[in-house]
Amino acid sequence: MTFNTSVRKCIPISGLHPNAIQAMVVGVVIAKTDARGFPDRKNFGSERFTFGFTIKDSPDHFINVSSWGSEEYINGLSGSFRTGDCIVIENPLITSKDSEKEERYCPSTPSFFRLMLTETYSVVRLCADVEEENRLLPLLHIPVKDPRDFYTLGDITANGQDLHGSVINILAAVKSIGEQKFFTTSDGRKGQRMEIKLFDDTVTSFPLVCWDREAIQLMHSLTPKETVLFITDARVKFDRFRNNMSATVNTKTIITINPDTPEANQLYNFAKELAESGALDETDTQSGDNIPLDSITDVLTVRQMRSKTQDSFDAFYAITYAFISAFPLDTPSKVVRHRCSRCRFPLAGDVMECTSFTCAGQGQELETVSGFDLLMNISDHTGTLPSCWLSGTVAEKTLGCTTEEYMNLSEVAKTALKWRFLLERCKIYLKVIPAPKVKSGWKTTIISCTLADSVEVQQSLETEP
Repeated sequence: MTFNTSVRKCIPISGLHPNAIQAMVVGVVIAKTDARGFPDRKNFGSERFTFGFTIKDSPDHFINVSSWGSEEYINGLSGSFRTGDCIVIENPLITSKDSEKEERYCPSTPSFFRLMLTETYSVVRLCADVEEENRLLPLLHIPVKDPRDFYTLGDITANGQDLHGSVINILAAVKSIGEQKFFTTSDGRKGQRMEIKLFDDTVTSFPLVCWDREAIQLMHSLTPKETVLFITDARVKFDRFRNNMSATVNTKTIITINPDTPEANQLYNFAKELAESGALDETDTQSGDNIPLDSITDVLTVRQMRSKTQDSFDAFYAITYAFISAFPLDTPSKVVRHRCSRCRFPLAGDVMECTSFTCAGQGQELETVSGFDLLMNISDHTGTLPSCWLSGTVAEKTLGCTTEEYMNLSEVAKTALKWRFLLERCKIYLKVIPAPKVKSGWKTTIISCTLADSVEVQQSLETEP
């Protein structure tokens, strides 16, 4: 909903002071927390609700806003605008901020004050002044901290546990947006979680976790592989279960989408080039796509998978019991791919330097890494699925050797390895995703391949419709 309101009498954030009477402030919302309930100390058995947000009216000035009240009022107010909206606040209470609490729970701001909204006196409206919106919206792309003060994902990974618990700034691109998952805590509270994969020119995949609905909603609006984020005050930790580092969005975090800075523009160009080369898609399955195999239960024939791609444009996972009908293991040039070790850009032939224009190693001695990267055909009694992609550690597990070990095999040994699988029935886990640049419109990736158990094969054939 929108309201026509004059913004001529608005006080700039830099000019706010506690003595202001009937103040009016306009700004763009750059951060927002979920509405939450807390036990009311004055009324035993009841709850008070609160939420907070941060507004900005110039490149250097922004301020935190909070509101307390009944559940109906807080939920209604919170739901009336989103991060990225331009709003007008009338009659806020201007108070000196509690530096200790703000530092712990709220985004860091340059203002000495904070705004409090009361149910009785304060009003929040969407700004309907087009000129003011045009002035404010570009502020969404200006980071609230020094755009050069950030950690690369490689820095975070290299520091490892030394950074555990730290609050830092991160500049990274969005690789993929995970599924929103819901849960209920032991005390009956409902929650949600979503994991975003980030990347930059140092690391191809790094997890960013969101717990708040507001942060998750913001992430849902992003376009993977085309969005760069400057994440202010993300908390990083060492995940002992996964044995890697991860970052978490918290109540102090401010996320700037596609920042207008040289560093972000350079990363955007790198991300775009990497995505267009196909190298970014390839890293999605280097370690088996990180999905538990026991969560994949649909057993499909080749014909059923083809039919599914015609009925819907959604990605899907499946199990199939099929023969490997083409497997070029006796041709190393079709099995192993070499990449630049700095930017992971694929290398063609015997080039002496990386051909990526955005590679940080331009003009330096080329350093390469190698990995399995091959196409195979799989067939069953209903048809053939050509050009299924097998790569990375999935290929290593399937073949039982590393890239280096494979390259050291004799021609006879390579051929023998090929015939261990060729025309053998295998249990294959697949991920099928839309790929407009592929002739068929779909890309099929192997995420596990093992020789099939004859009993399992027979059971699958008996249950086939």
